[in-house]
Amino acid sequence: MTSISLPRRRLVQATAAAIALPSLGAFAQSPQRVLRIGHQKGGLSVLKGRGTLDKRLAPLGVAIKWTEFTAGPVQLEALNVGSIDFGDVGEAPPIFAQAAGAPLAYVAATVHRPASEAVLVPAQSAIRTVADLKGKKIALNKGSNVHYFIVKLFEKHGLAYGDLNLVFLPPADARAAFEKGSIDAWVIWDPFLAAAEKTLGARVLADAQGVVGNRAYYFSSLDYVAKNADVLAIVTEEINALDRWSEANKDAFAGELSALLGLPKPVLDLSVGRSRYGVTPITRAILAEQQQIADTFYTLKLIPKPIKVLEAAAPGIAA
Repeated sequence: MTSISLPRRRLVQATAAAIALPSLGAFAQSPQRVLRIGHQKGGLSVLKGRGTLDKRLAPLGVAIKWTEFTAGPVQLEALNVGSIDFGDVGEAPPIFAQAAGAPLAYVAATVHRPASEAVLVPAQSAIRTVADLKGKKIALNKGSNVHYFIVKLFEKHGLAYGDLNLVFLPPADARAAFEKGSIDAWVIWDPFLAAAEKTLGARVLADAQGVVGNRAYYFSSLDYVAKNADVLAIVTEEINALDRWSEANKDAFAGELSALLGLPKPVLDLSVGRSRYGVTPITRAILAEQQQIADTFYTLKLIPKPIKVLEAAAPGIAA
């Protein structure tokens, strides 16, 4: 067998190396970072459906993994065990999460949205005032935004936390119990709230207007914020852009949500119509609102120890 001459052998080696280069290049361009987003039914669902955030992060070599959750507390449990890096949540869950030692970092906040949570009763219920709720079976998702709302609602009407007869149920189970009549009232947020109004004929006894602000928060972990500030800045920009578009195009936004969530459009028309829009950076004043919630929950022994909310502030918090 004729051997390959040295110059030819070098040519073969060079050619083989050149052939291998595209696969190595492809490997180098594969995503080097991952953003795992947990989301509830709402604006982040639309962001996922449109794919705009994925496209913006692709040039940074960031891939997104999306997971839907039914409520904030389970999202924050996922953060605590390292399953997600970012999510959206109501006012109360971050307090419980921080008290449990979660590595929580507040990233951004919505404006106040008090009309988007309420106490519901059946249409023909004899319950007509907040005072009538004393001792009645009231369902809510433990540790969620509505948990704080019902505490402050009772306080506003001269009732104590001990006057509450709470039944802790996630939204789907609470709706089933509400339909069966095994509870007297249900404290819930949109779009579950709007769905119960439109499809069950539920009556709003009281919403959060004049009671609590009901902000939503976008959160991450302290470690992820420290290493991926550029990623989170883009995420916040995209969320704010969607919020502003939604405010100006409520009918289209409701239609898009209806298709994504599988809910009738009239339900989303109601939910979207009464919401408020806009995302703001985290400030000390906003975290002072959260500190009030934390102090209330500690006083009621709902959390085992006092917490300092500022310890969950991302670097560079505004004054």
